[in-house]
Amino acid sequence: MSKKSLKLGVALAAGAGVAAVLAKNSKCNPVTSKAPNKSASSKNSVNSDYRNTERGKYEKNSKGIYYTNGNYEAFARPEKPEGVDDKHAYIVGSGLASLAAACFLVRDAQMPGSHIHILEAMDIAGGACDGIFDPTRGYVMRGGREMENHFECLWDLFRSIPSIETPDVSVLDEYYWLNKHDPNYSLCRATINRGKDAHTDGKFNLSQKGCMEIMKLFMTKDEDLYDKTIEDVFDDEVFNSTFWLYWRTMFAFENWHSALEMKLYFQRFIHHIAGLPDFSALKFTKYNQYESLILPMKKYLEDAGVQFQFNTEVTNVIFDFHDGKKVAKTIECKVKGKEQKIALTENDLVFVTNGSCTEGTIYGDQNHAPVGDAEVRNSGVWDLWKNIARQDPSFGHPEKFCSDIEKTNWESATVTTLDDKIIPYIEKICQRDPRSGKVVTGGIVSCQDSSWLLSWTINRQGQFKEQDKKQVCVWVYSLFTDVPGDYIKKPMKECTGKEITEEWLYHLGVPVEEIPELAEHSAVCVPTMMPYITAFFMPRTKGDRPDVIPDGCVNFAFLGQFAETPRDTVFTTEYSVRTAMEAVYGLLGVDRGVPEVWGSVYDVRELLDSSVKLMDGKSPLEIDIPGAGIIKKPLLHFIKGTVIEKVLRDYDVLKDGM
Repeated sequence: MSKKSLKLGVALAAGAGVAAVLAKNSKCNPVTSKAPNKSASSKNSVNSDYRNTERGKYEKNSKGIYYTNGNYEAFARPEKPEGVDDKHAYIVGSGLASLAAACFLVRDAQMPGSHIHILEAMDIAGGACDGIFDPTRGYVMRGGREMENHFECLWDLFRSIPSIETPDVSVLDEYYWLNKHDPNYSLCRATINRGKDAHTDGKFNLSQKGCMEIMKLFMTKDEDLYDKTIEDVFDDEVFNSTFWLYWRTMFAFENWHSALEMKLYFQRFIHHIAGLPDFSALKFTKYNQYESLILPMKKYLEDAGVQFQFNTEVTNVIFDFHDGKKVAKTIECKVKGKEQKIALTENDLVFVTNGSCTEGTIYGDQNHAPVGDAEVRNSGVWDLWKNIARQDPSFGHPEKFCSDIEKTNWESATVTTLDDKIIPYIEKICQRDPRSGKVVTGGIVSCQDSSWLLSWTINRQGQFKEQDKKQVCVWVYSLFTDVPGDYIKKPMKECTGKEITEEWLYHLGVPVEEIPELAEHSAVCVPTMMPYITAFFMPRTKGDRPDVIPDGCVNFAFLGQFAETPRDTVFTTEYSVRTAMEAVYGLLGVDRGVPEVWGSVYDVRELLDSSVKLMDGKSPLEIDIPGAGIIKKPLLHFIKGTVIEKVLRDYDVLKDGM
């Protein structure tokens, strides 16, 4: 294909042609392509000559699962899998993915709760989904969780988890009502010149060349992006745009991260491009994710009889390889420092969260930077994955993700206000009362001219159930931890909590002479350095992330952000829950479909709408491509008066006068 033809095809990518290409490609996608299951086919077979349009739709793939959509199976309860009462499950870790796996074992696999054992290295559940009050430091939130309508597996789970606040409703009900009554949106996405509105005004400010680069990435095959970085596919036409400011600060992408993951993100959330500038696409929990998500799951599991064993660090899972089968035979662990072994049979299932974005978190405090002799919390997750991976290539390549902490780290901090003195500066920017209990910033506010590329957000207050109503908890983070600040002339990673607060106050617009006093007496700050927080964004190739159920495994599965599942994107709660559902359904033979990733990437309406929005209202047909006019006129004449013309006009691809 000539370059001219390629450009024209990309320009019209938002049209029906794209949908056709994507639909064709989807036939080869693991999500929609089902490997035949001979036993299932024979079991359910009727007269082979009988024309049955549903035949094959529910056949399980080689991992023992199938994908579905719609609400038919979403509301159905599967039959109890054969032999489940004789099985036991050992789940390594107690983060969101692990707890979700336990919930699916209880709800869908109908395994007795007493047969489910959760082994956690720490003394608390939750993994990366945290939110604690440390009496020696203050409130701590290492990160936040943005969610949206089409987290199909997440909502499938939480419709079944009872609220711990409101009787007789689910966590989903509670969340749904909250976000209906108090919808999320931002009134100031970015600031400049010390707290002044940067007036990004919902614009992406992409040049024609920048738009073409994004559309080209969108259309590139996954395999052509293996081990490539974002800067391999974009140049300054994208990097100097407001689009990139939105994108990198919201999702924590750096120029050296995976081009493949960037593409998957773009396709996964194509239906939210219009909501990217003001965060109207997002929804948030009432409290921090530990109290809103983890505690209800933990209570649900405890009520079911699930066994939690804390202070238990799993160091290895030993496999037996024979006849093409991979059988987990022994769990090696340390219980309160003492080495133990758990012998396994094929009836004992093992679920391991491989890798961690919060492993090795270094905690500072108001007067100490997260360096040197600061507290470091390790659970040995990366070493565990390395030990497992040494046994077989299908178990992935952890070194691809955890070997360069200079490229995978960033730092966050929790600032808690102690009086009224900082509040007016916050209100001036977010244009809302931060203590109203409703949406405040609506998402991060990025300081566009910050040397640290500092961003901050205030979610509904209180973020902690027991939080003093007069206090406000602010989450602050920076992508660049190794460059001097604009007020504090040293890197963020070397700063105390007080110094980070000072840098934040500077970008709020607080008079310089007032900054030290306010940072000392009107706020307390807890910094957290996370060496692996974006490890899952590192460039990768096929096989670096192991399949949820590696080929040949009969009683073992991986969970979480470093396991491979098609079309979904990491750094999301949905990814954790999806891998958990796939693992449980596959190993237990649960006869229920896993909801496929929302298909907006195959929806011509979303493609049309996002293309126009990405170009700040300009139609793809207005792109100036040499030679395009030769075929544009005949094409428009051909579709005139058809439903294609109507759709194109509905989404402003065709405008008056065209």
